[in-house]
Amino acid sequence: MNHARAAAVRVVQRLQDNGFVAYLAGGCVRDTLLGRPPKDFDVATNAEPDRIAELFTTSHAVGEAFGVQLVPVREGRQRFVVEVATFRTEWGYADGRRPTSIRFTDARHDAARRDFTINGLFEDPLARSGQDPIIDFVEGRADLARGIVRAIGDPEQRFGEDYLRMLRAVRFAARFDFAIESATRQAIMKHAAHLGRISAERVGQETRAMLTPDADARPPRAVHLIQELHLDATLLGEPHAEPAIPTVDALPDHADYPTVLAAWLLDRRTAEAGTSVCGSLSAPTAAAPLRQQLCLSNDHHDAVTSILALAGRAVAWPTLTLAPRKRLVADRRWPQAFCLLQAHLPHHDPTLGQCIMRDVEGLEGQEVAPDPLLRGEDLMAMGFEQGPAMGRLLAAVYDAQLEGHVANREQAMQWLRDHG
Repeated sequence: MNHARAAAVRVVQRLQDNGFVAYLAGGCVRDTLLGRPPKDFDVATNAEPDRIAELFTTSHAVGEAFGVQLVPVREGRQRFVVEVATFRTEWGYADGRRPTSIRFTDARHDAARRDFTINGLFEDPLARSGQDPIIDFVEGRADLARGIVRAIGDPEQRFGEDYLRMLRAVRFAARFDFAIESATRQAIMKHAAHLGRISAERVGQETRAMLTPDADARPPRAVHLIQELHLDATLLGEPHAEPAIPTVDALPDHADYPTVLAAWLLDRRTAEAGTSVCGSLSAPTAAAPLRQQLCLSNDHHDAVTSILALAGRAVAWPTLTLAPRKRLVADRRWPQAFCLLQAHLPHHDPTLGQCIMRDVEGLEGQEVAPDPLLRGEDLMAMGFEQGPAMGRLLAAVYDAQLEGHVANREQAMQWLRDHG
């Protein structure tokens, strides 16, 4: 038994020893049944918050109105914090996200208020030998076996309670490579426009979780589902469309979140134009809506813009001399832009793609960003005045250095005398 699970089981043991019903709940049960290592272990119980606090004196409430307590547990040499929630029902979702009323209840009714059947399972880790430890009121185990994401109860009611669940359905379907059950799928499409009622921060968090590579995320599958279910309009701030996404599909597993977003935008604009727009796409214009729609951090927004801009400049590769090629490859965002080009060009200009790949490989043994031989103070000592003209001269002599025309300070200064 791993230490995190052992810590949660100790909490269950304490609750059961004191006469309460207590189970492992939700995602940890689902992942265990799928043979995946759970990321955390939560406990659900009929003990109310004040009784939980009495039994675990070091616990503290994080959602007191919802009956949620955090219980610190030391297991071996590690310290874990186990989330313990009282079984509850909820109603009155006035803002499409949070309930206005709750009532403490039993396990069956607690399962019924959860989002999807695969998340509505409980496990009694202390079940007697021969007793099924899985408590399943919603046929979640059968849906796990069938590979289905199904809303518990009426899907329209489930999504009307919390519109963010529509994105969670996509995340689980993509993560496990499951199908979304028909009625659940239809309800998502019906309510897709209501996703705009959820804060951009929460939408952005869910989107980032789906499109950031890790052992579970499958960004291409998530993007396909987002478009098929009409959720793309809210996420991207533009009309719904279902274009092919060959660049997204071809990205390597390590492609990061900004690169996936850049590839998605490039595919959609290319589909609109009927031909690749990699060399003509306005990166700032394309990326601007994402900052607001997905509450992108400055770094992520700048990354999407830079990746698209660098890829656009690289399309002119055959006409570039060695210096601008080295400047491209030296840019800190180049690995992401190169990743985008490797996925995009084989579908639109394989000859150019092969040329760039070959030449970039040839640059790998060279110093593409050496320290400049001359700086501003050197030019001032030579009698040049500060200002824009000096900046242009510094860039020109650095290009000469990158091209291999000058190899030391003396040659660089002579180059300036000849060309300045």
